[in-house]
Amino acid sequence: MMLLNWSTALLQVLLFALSAPLLAGWIKRVKSRLQNRRGPSLLQPYRDLNKLFHKEVRVAYTASPLFRAAPYVVFTATLVAAATVPLIAVHLPTAALADVIVLVGFLALARFFLALAGMDVGTSFGGMGASREMLISALAEPAMLMAIFTLTMSAHSTNLSSVVEHVLDTGLLLRPSLLFALMALLLVAIAETGRIPVDNPATHLELTMVHEAMILEYSGRHLALMEWAAQLKLLLYGVLICNIFLPWGIAQELTASQMLLGLAAIALKLLVLGALLALSETVVAKMRLFRVPAFLNLAFLLGLLGMLSYVILEVSL
Repeated sequence: MMLLNWSTALLQVLLFALSAPLLAGWIKRVKSRLQNRRGPSLLQPYRDLNKLFHKEVRVAYTASPLFRAAPYVVFTATLVAAATVPLIAVHLPTAALADVIVLVGFLALARFFLALAGMDVGTSFGGMGASREMLISALAEPAMLMAIFTLTMSAHSTNLSSVVEHVLDTGLLLRPSLLFALMALLLVAIAETGRIPVDNPATHLELTMVHEAMILEYSGRHLALMEWAAQLKLLLYGVLICNIFLPWGIAQELTASQMLLGLAAIALKLLVLGALLALSETVVAKMRLFRVPAFLNLAFLLGLLGMLSYVILEVSL
């Protein structure tokens, strides 16, 4: 039984790593169709990663060993953070680590090394991107914690598997606290993954880029790991939103039928969420950088309203 549990946990981590480029390809495909373009294949992100892994690595002569180690640290920290989020099943051995604080900590570790790598070579683009990334993260992390803590207060636990089970047990109810928390987490996910209107992952314009500015000096397998980590982070937030607020279909027992049902359920939810993200990026324009703090302040306010509504409407009754 223990071997089955660990095998399922390992399978879940592999699914995270292997399906992250597919979600990115799906979003690009839907976005292209909405813009009356043919668009790339769903497998194009895999081809891009394969091409980068086979290219020669070129490193600036001013780079330190930190610059070479950062891609591995960023990718590993993001993958471990993804492993803490229930994907197709709960009650896995990794559930002991599936804590909100642990999740935020690993994401912060990856962001810290990403910013250091951006500043390491000494280019103006890297320093600019790192400063912008730190500004966004300083405002996004409190909003994310406020949204997640609204759920953890309701479940009386910061463990993500316990939160998922609590939502499954209570059923689909009209709860303002969950609605506010969902809206807050959606705004945070857009900012943290560098999507429109906060950032545009498809541009290299000096006045707009944030994430791309920090990885501009990377090439070869180093760039592949950075791109793969960004795709993993996008999938992580998508799974977090789907399985925390809409966990129906996730496997509560490690049987073949429930595992297949959990896989089909999360795939369907991610397809819908990816299509909605592509639609929003098509109809919403990129905002100016000085308006990003107001965007994240709104996310924090929504999370705070969710927590207050829980205390006023649910705890006091």
